[in-house]
Amino acid sequence: MTPKRGLITDTYKIVKKARRGGKRDKPPSPPKPEPEPPQLTEREKDLQELKKFDLDWTFGPCTGISRLQRWERAALHGLNPPQEIIEILLNEKTDPEYTQSLWCDYPL
Repeated sequence: MTPKRGLITDTYKIVKKARRGGKRDKPPSPPKPEPEPPQLTEREKDLQELKKFDLDWTFGPCTGISRLQRWERAALHGLNPPQEIIEILLNEKTDPEYTQSLWCDYPL
């Protein structure tokens, strides 16, 4: 006769794991407020608008010409360029950072 075999669970001790989570002593902390973005100066805002104008291909290519020439060409062809661009350009006629497009430093 063969000896009676027991279940495999009979040979190992039962170990219960401790519960996770339990009671919390302190309440959850409130979310941290997001830092405010830095305030842009008027010049930075203007240059940002001009950069958007340079990157918008609906007004035609901008290499080899000034922003004012590009704006006038777009208006001539009925592409309705933004009025604030011409106002910025007419106020700052002498500053090359305003008059030249982003691509002025690259050869054709």
